Amino acid sequence: MVNQSGKPIIIKEYMTLRASFFFTILVILLSSCSNNYGNDDDSLGPTTIDNPDDVNDVTYADINFSNWKVTLPVDENNNGSPDEYQPNELVNGGYRTNTAIQPYMYDDTEDSSIEFYTFPASTTTNSSYSRTELRELINPSNARSNWSLAQGGNMTGRLKLVDISEDSQSSSQYHRTIVMQIHGIISENDMAIHGFSSNNGPPLIKIYWKDGYIWSHKKSLVDETTSGDDLLDTSSSTWYDIKDNMGYVGFEAFDFRITASDARLELQLNENEPLVYEDVSLEKWPFQNYYKAGNYLGSTAEGAFSKVKFFELEVSH
Repeated sequence: MVNQSGKPIIIKEYMTLRASFFFTILVILLSSCSNNYGNDDDSLGPTTIDNPDDVNDVTYADINFSNWKVTLPVDENNNGSPDEYQPNELVNGGYRTNTAIQPYMYDDTEDSSIEFYTFPASTTTNSSYSRTELRELINPSNARSNWSLAQGGNMTGRLKLVDISEDSQSSSQYHRTIVMQIHGIISENDMAIHGFSSNNGPPLIKIYWKDGYIWSHKKSLVDETTSGDDLLDTSSSTWYDIKDNMGYVGFEAFDFRITASDARLELQLNENEPLVYEDVSLEKWPFQNYYKAGNYLGSTAEGAFSKVKFFELEVSH
């Protein structure tokens, strides 16, 4: 074999050129196969995860249970009262592994919420209605340790009504439920002075969901001249509810705040103008208080139920 100049090509140079030619062809073929593979249906190719850690990244509702106990709508231990679970049984995700709690208070990790489900079943001594509801304990070891309006407090939450049964026995479309409260309680001192057998007091504030509207029910004196020990009467002959419609939320998430201070209450729905109560009834309010939040269904009808979600809940004093 000779080159263009008529000189022979040595075998080594010939083999080198031939190998280079075939290597080039091989690279082109491999590149073509790779491009065709990448253009096929994604289900045929490898799955790429930008951040493998995201697969196990679960976010829960922003609620610290250190100062909350929960009341359920059932009496599984047959002691005649609704079942309750204390803060030490709820903190650090304890409620997630408790099979008795799970049917009524459980996580929804799709939107980082806790759902409270209830229906008519077991009730507390002073109520006809059932609840799945948190009760504030400023001292987790002593439920009789509570706070006065002078000491004050603030509760904020983000929540929504998920589902509720229809009401065929009234003019309302749906049954109603209480989602937040300030509840009154007779102090240990007044219990000792008067020898009361019960420390139950009236709820100072009840925040209702009614047919998509948020309503405030606030306790006020029937007779503003009432004074002294007569103020400790918890009946409707002494205390009644004044009611205010705070606005429509439907089945959408909303923010709510209850701020209590000396002879003053301030309530705010979303960014609306706050509703403020300042009156003689608050000046004379003789009870201590605790916050409540959850799902307190106002119906005993067969088949009634309600589901309320909380995304955030915080209390400070």
